[in-house]
Amino acid sequence: MSSLCALLGIHHPIIQAPMVGVSTPALAAAVSEAGGLGSLGLGASTPAQARELVAQTRALTARPFNLNLFCHAPARADAAREQAWLERLRPLFAEFGAAPPAALREIYPSFLADPAMLETLLELRPAVGSFHFGLPPAEWIERLRQAAIRTLACVTTPAEARLAEAAGVDALVAQGIEAGGHRGVFVPEQGDAALGTLALVRLLAQQSRLPIIAAGGIMDGAGIRAALALGAAGVQLGTAFVLCPESAANAAYREALKGEKAARTAITANLSGRPARGLPNRLYGDLGAELPDYPICYDAAKALQAAASAQGCHDFAAQWAGQGAPLARELPAAELLARLVAEMQQA
Repeated sequence: MSSLCALLGIHHPIIQAPMVGVSTPALAAAVSEAGGLGSLGLGASTPAQARELVAQTRALTARPFNLNLFCHAPARADAAREQAWLERLRPLFAEFGAAPPAALREIYPSFLADPAMLETLLELRPAVGSFHFGLPPAEWIERLRQAAIRTLACVTTPAEARLAEAAGVDALVAQGIEAGGHRGVFVPEQGDAALGTLALVRLLAQQSRLPIIAAGGIMDGAGIRAALALGAAGVQLGTAFVLCPESAANAAYREALKGEKAARTAITANLSGRPARGLPNRLYGDLGAELPDYPICYDAAKALQAAASAQGCHDFAAQWAGQGAPLARELPAAELLARLVAEMQQA
């Protein structure tokens, strides 16, 4: 059993990524029951919603699972910038006979500004808690440790890894540029080193004493084996699980992931206000306007997608996917996990 398996109480060193909007109690429980670590993304949830998701998951499995929190710098409202962005999007709304919202709102708070969510975590005591976009205060991490909650931090550079290690986390999720969904960069205003998964894993293996979890572009057992050979203790897969029947991905997302767009994923900040990799749509590319802060910006994209989807158009949907997307398989989660383990052992 690997050091990571022992740390997290799992049989196989495979974590299902905590994809907000895609991961479900059914998906997390199926992965955990099959011996991996299932995950729920709580970044957009209230404490009450978190309790409900955990209750649903625990009704399906007694095995460990992971709860993921967003630790971005809290949004700063800027009415002028937000109105300018809405005006830039007005012609797109008009295509569907709709007008942009009068104003944008911060659709969910950062974990850093939500001490009630910390208390909820301490009450729920999941086996694992993980952080994206940054880190909570070291005192919070210590309180989680005292509650016997293992902690994982997503990092994209050796410098971020040093900060996470100093803050007291138990393991590092090394997110390469290949990964689908939001980049975990701590301070996006300072740029993105854009390190690939394999290079990042190797760099961290040389510097860190913590277990490293490779994330980004890994879709099968051969990919898992490659990451382990470079020093990872385990892997985190997101896109690989999107086509599972237990995921919450809608029919349009599933069809797009099985189509030609899967081969040309791209990164944009235009949907949410923070860079994220997905299947390209009409909001990708340079739209010539300064973006509102994350997640205020996301409110605009969600409103536009709602107007479009009401008329059967999915040209503005956030369909996150990594560079390995063409390798996605449409299998029940438990079957996919068993297939990954078999491939890993054969590789």
